[in-house]
Amino acid sequence: MSNIASNLKFLRKKKGLTQQQFADALSIKRASVGAYEEDRAEPKYELLKKIAEFYELTMDELTHEVIDDKWRPTPKSNASNLRVLSVTVDSDNRENIELVPVKASAGYLNGYGDPEYVAELPKFSLPMFTQGTYRAFEIKGDSMLPLPSGSIIVGEYVEDWHDIKPNQTYVIVSREDGVVYKRVAFKFKEDKGLKLVSDNKTYEPYWVEASDIIEVWRAKAFISTVIPEPSPEPTMETLTNMMAQMQKTINAVVDNK
Repeated sequence: MSNIASNLKFLRKKKGLTQQQFADALSIKRASVGAYEEDRAEPKYELLKKIAEFYELTMDELTHEVIDDKWRPTPKSNASNLRVLSVTVDSDNRENIELVPVKASAGYLNGYGDPEYVAELPKFSLPMFTQGTYRAFEIKGDSMLPLPSGSIIVGEYVEDWHDIKPNQTYVIVSREDGVVYKRVAFKFKEDKGLKLVSDNKTYEPYWVEASDIIEVWRAKAFISTVIPEPSPEPTMETLTNMMAQMQKTINAVVDNK
């Protein structure tokens, strides 16, 4: 059950605003504010999001929490916070895998929590992924070669970011960078966030702050129309180079003892 009406009235009064002042701040009509607070109407999604940002709340807090003098917000950077995730199900009540194409990735940053937006995404299912929540993201660019640009990464939703494992690949959705597919260098750090690394070493690693992260999906599979070429047979030259490198490594280990 939604608590929008009572929450809006409490928050407005706590901030010391009249209905007209609040309406002016949100560029809406005063009559609309009265209707929302008296539960005669509910704000549309975009306005609800704007109100949540105005009060520095999440959409879930604004609509479902009972906000009063005893209520305290949960710290936003806590990696184990419960997050509201919109999903769709098929006719047998099994979760679909929604696909976020490259052209829809920008819109996903605004609509990821909107059930109506998620319902409009292309969806499919795979027989090996029946337990858990999965989403597919089309990636672009060459930062994760040998996976070619245009590949689709199927990811499993990570609710607790402390479960993120170093040296594994994830789809990270953040406000600053949007949707990216990267390898994680270290475990999640509350004060720093995540250090992301590209498999293509021409790209520098970088940090994404905890407060900037929206969603994390553990990569479980990829779909591509590009069939990998077979690895070339090793030549005498490559074998010689490999042996020389191994000898250097062994010598370095011995010298350090």
